[in-house]
Amino acid sequence: MKRLIECVPNFSEGNDMDVIRQITDCIEAVDGVKLLDVDPGKATNRTVVTFVGEPEPVIEAAVRCVRKAAELIDMSRHSGEHPRFGATDVCPLVPIAGVTMEETVEYAHALAERLGEEVGITVFCYENAALIEERKNLAVVRQGEYEGLKDRLSDERWKPDFGPATFNAKSGATAVSARDFLIAYNVNLNTTSTRRANAIAFDVREKGRIKRSGNPLTGPIVKDDTGQTVWEPGSLKSVKGIGWYIEEYGVCQISMNLTNIRITSLHAAFDEVRVKAEARGVRVSGSELVGLVPLECMLDAGRHYLRRQERSTGIANSELIKIAVKSMGLDDLKPFVPEERIIEYCIAADSDAKRLVDLTLEGFTLETASESAAPGGGSVSAAAGALGAALGTMVANLSAHKRGWDDRWEEFSDWAEKGKAYHSELTWLVDEDTNAFNGIMAAFRLPAGSDTEKRERDEAIQAATRYAIEIPLRVMEAALGSMEVIRAMVEHGQPSSISDAGVGALCARSAVLGAWLNVKINSQDLQEQSVADEYLTRGRAMAEEVVEAETQVLALVDRIMTTS
Repeated sequence: MKRLIECVPNFSEGNDMDVIRQITDCIEAVDGVKLLDVDPGKATNRTVVTFVGEPEPVIEAAVRCVRKAAELIDMSRHSGEHPRFGATDVCPLVPIAGVTMEETVEYAHALAERLGEEVGITVFCYENAALIEERKNLAVVRQGEYEGLKDRLSDERWKPDFGPATFNAKSGATAVSARDFLIAYNVNLNTTSTRRANAIAFDVREKGRIKRSGNPLTGPIVKDDTGQTVWEPGSLKSVKGIGWYIEEYGVCQISMNLTNIRITSLHAAFDEVRVKAEARGVRVSGSELVGLVPLECMLDAGRHYLRRQERSTGIANSELIKIAVKSMGLDDLKPFVPEERIIEYCIAADSDAKRLVDLTLEGFTLETASESAAPGGGSVSAAAGALGAALGTMVANLSAHKRGWDDRWEEFSDWAEKGKAYHSELTWLVDEDTNAFNGIMAAFRLPAGSDTEKRERDEAIQAATRYAIEIPLRVMEAALGSMEVIRAMVEHGQPSSISDAGVGALCARSAVLGAWLNVKINSQDLQEQSVADEYLTRGRAMAEEVVEAETQVLALVDRIMTTS
């Protein structure tokens, strides 16, 4: 449920590790941000840094590290092979989870504004964040590089989007963008022929190969009317690729950059390379991820290969990941460890936060029975709802694989996906209800000495109270929604599991009514009666609806069981 963005600043220093360390220390000092990678290049005299977190702390870390780079790096003394025009040359933001590209563009503009106003950096926005159409292309924005920046800034057409329009010889300028996630991905081949590997790479990469007349290898190069070389595009959009031989493994690989996984996904790239390789008499033996990958990318791959097998996709994320790994041979050269390769899992593994849902069932019940006020009825209601939704999902998955029902697998897979979404939401709400309670307690502990402090404390208490009502309302909505899945499984699922669906209905009813109690008691502490009344009206309607739904489902269960 976390909203995650990645930041990939490129700093114009690749040799002085002390400078690089001071910059990355600024990033690691921000709570809620995880430093994923630091990649210095001596020849380019440039370091690519990758960190990730929720949007607000990521922006804060970006501001801090750009400020530090401006202090430590002197562009008037910089040289390197890579194009550049600033101490922090580029600073792109990348949506990872729970954040749209449109929202990421807004965050990029917020970052650019802070860099201009707080740090005094000259900022140009490019790619998706471009405010001027001709600035979408980074090469256009950076044309002339650092050496041409002074003259460019004197041109009114190249007034920066944020920050000073005067040339700063020390820090130069920074380009800020919002872009898609880039995956570095290699597909392994059962050949040692670099020529054949390159041929396959040219088949799939967007750029393709140079067009020749007659013999495709030795024929004359085709030119257009202007004398420019004609290229035959490959089959995959937003993919760069080349073939090479890896001596360490004794095989060739197709090395690809997937520059927009919304256009060409990981599994689509793997499947297409496999098809093109087979056409050339070469077999794909597996693949290899370089760096990290978003969780949803792996889940999409798992669902894709399950659908090809006509199997339900509404299964646990861990199982979807296993299917993806085995289908694409991601463990062909070395073990694939999800906690080390999936961004969201890396962050979770590095967190010190203790989650209730990570406890054993016994541990959760003992924690609930302890003297602490939380977890309490709200978390238990969410847990009951998660169990109810899980039972509905289970019946859907069993029905999808029932002998003789092969032609109905997709129907039940869709129900399983819906059920999984509900129990995933409710599982998250187990901890979030306790977090909401802790938020109220924290607000009460705020200082209240002066009139200003008292007002701020009261506002914080009211905001925390509203959140502590909204969370059980979400529990009610999700548990009530799961009733649709449960009822469908009573009516259409495999008959031998009808009692499981009935238990799911009982759990869903308990979850809704239990969360309703939390809504009612927390609404008493709201000062705005109109807001409290709105919450109570929503909650009451759902409480009444779930009682009616449970009555209908259990009556249906009883009727089917007594007539079968």
